[in-house]
Amino acid sequence: MDFNNMDTAPPVTETITRRFSCRTYIDKPIPDKERTLLEVFISENKTGPFNTTPKFQLIAAKTEDHEALKGLGTYGFIKGASGFIIGSTVKNLDYNLEDYGYVMERIILFATSIGLGTCWLGGSFNKSTFSQKILAKQDEFVPAVAAIGNIASKRRFFDKAIRWSAKATKRKHWNKLYFQETFDGILLPETIDSFSVPLDMVRLAPSASNRQPWRIIKEKDQNVFHFFLQRTKNYYERNKKMFKMADLQRVDMGIAICHFDMTCKEIGIEGKWTVEGPEIKNLPELTNYLVTWSETTE
Repeated sequence: MDFNNMDTAPPVTETITRRFSCRTYIDKPIPDKERTLLEVFISENKTGPFNTTPKFQLIAAKTEDHEALKGLGTYGFIKGASGFIIGSTVKNLDYNLEDYGYVMERIILFATSIGLGTCWLGGSFNKSTFSQKILAKQDEFVPAVAAIGNIASKRRFFDKAIRWSAKATKRKHWNKLYFQETFDGILLPETIDSFSVPLDMVRLAPSASNRQPWRIIKEKDQNVFHFFLQRTKNYYERNKKMFKMADLQRVDMGIAICHFDMTCKEIGIEGKWTVEGPEIKNLPELTNYLVTWSETTE
């Protein structure tokens, strides 16, 4: 089952625009039809653009296994979720976290497209209990999970406070994220035709603490886009020490790549991902190259 090729699925752009971090749910099981569709989608979407294969599982979406949710602590951040999407990936594997973010976001967007609410959880979950639930091996770990369920019509005040504290409705301006040739070059959306759409969808990607760490440089005379990670100073180091969190800004990059990739495919633009190491001088502080997307005409 491929999201981009499903006749009945809403447009990816509509799904990305509609998705939000749902923290309050109606405490009842996911309907059988939607649960089956989701489980099939998870089973058939296992590989990211860097060819690692994180594994994912839907936990406790049915009435009879509701007991499975007990002990899966989210420290009050989630109320009434029908279940969780739990994943694991192999430790110390190149691009494991980027692929994790890519595959999980595809699953989340699919869940959104069939009417379910979701919320990424990168730090506010009990790592050990979730790892036990998915039977993570000794060389595997759980970087993040997602709550899932039936969306409640009214959000808690707590939800609104969390959303405000993360400035979840505020996105960085286009000219702070996208550039031409160098980080000093101005990239105007009206000069790149259809590519303004996938870049707009990247702007809407969720990220840890809404830091939006992705930066993209387009080559001047061809449709080649270089993706960079611009880290928030001490963000990973502090959260790893205090909360044993994974490198969530790498997961964020996978989410951004997912939005770009899926949107390009939907509007009929074909391309490929490669790791090239472009010679771009004067990189900003804490900024590192990640991957390149190039349009293919075959």
